[in-house]
Amino acid sequence: MELKNKFVHHVFFYLKNPDSREDKELLIQGLRKLSQAPIIKVFHIGEPADTHREVIERGYAVSWMILFDTAEEQELYQSDPIHLLFVKECSHLWSRVVVYDSVNF
Repeated sequence: MELKNKFVHHVFFYLKNPDSREDKELLIQGLRKLSQAPIIKVFHIGEPADTHREVIERGYAVSWMILFDTAEEQELYQSDPIHLLFVKECSHLWSRVVVYDSVNF
């Protein structure tokens, strides 16, 4: 099934303490709270799959994917108080964040 007319926001979190199960769980709990933002309708919290090919990036700890209907919705999400609180409460956990935003062509 092709998703049409969607804005995909996919975030990859690299933990400061990548071997800390506790830090990973705190981040996941934070994302679950973040998923309560009213603008979010579809989301996915994941971790690297057990796949091993040269092109697969496995260095991240947790991924967060959201589908929006428009780029404007994604902009509203960025300033949502729940999103801002998530960043405030959880940013101490990560050393790096990589975001891939994509739209249909």
